[in-house]
Amino acid sequence: RRFESSRLRHLYMYLLFDIGGTKMRLAVSRDGKRLIRQEIFKTPKNFEAGIKIFERFKTEISGSGKINVVCGGVAGTFNKDKSKIFWSLHLKGWQNKPLKKALSRLFNCKVFIENDADLAGLGEAVRGAGRGYNIVAYLTISTGVGGARIVNAEIDKNAFGFEPGHQIIDIRNNLELEDIVSGSAIIKKYKKEPYDIKSSRFWDQKAKELAVGLHNIALLWSPEVIILGGSMMKKVGIPINRVQFHLKKILGEF
Repeated sequence: RRFESSRLRHLYMYLLFDIGGTKMRLAVSRDGKRLIRQEIFKTPKNFEAGIKIFERFKTEISGSGKINVVCGGVAGTFNKDKSKIFWSLHLKGWQNKPLKKALSRLFNCKVFIENDADLAGLGEAVRGAGRGYNIVAYLTISTGVGGARIVNAEIDKNAFGFEPGHQIIDIRNNLELEDIVSGSAIIKKYKKEPYDIKSSRFWDQKAKELAVGLHNIALLWSPEVIILGGSMMKKVGIPINRVQFHLKKILGEF
């Protein structure tokens, strides 16, 4: 499908992607500010099937010009040079596969890969709810739980990434925050999709449990603002006003 006139083809074209545990998104931008096309797919469990989606997308947009830069986020932890997914709870079939090499070969351009929550946090800090703050904590509550600390509009320095979802909340049962409030955890425990659960008491309890994790984030990361994103924070999900209520009580004098 052609979606830009030929007079614009001399401009840079960016391919942006987001590979999550449930959904995979591909998009194109010409100016780094607006998306001129985006597609959503179910994330394949198999790495090779995922690369096939990139190949088909490239074919569909081939009439719009050459891709100059590829940049995207993946739900996982990377090896040292960020060329492969070292570990991912929801993308086992993508682990230790040559993701950066495959995309570089396919598009013949520079490829930048980061943790998906890191990029989401950076986006919020630069252009979203975190604008005007120097220290931003971002958490995405979705299929899993991820997050990042953004300082002065840059992903903060770190040794092996940020993993706030894997903080242990219940030491007696060795449960992490992700084991309690993520979409996959709720489906596993209650055998229901989160959007099918209508009980306000249930969601208030999830808000309280999330607030415990945010208490730890607040004290360890010392942010000016905490931003919450992800599918679990939508209308049918964890009510943010109850998260604020419980967090205020737990923080006390802080």
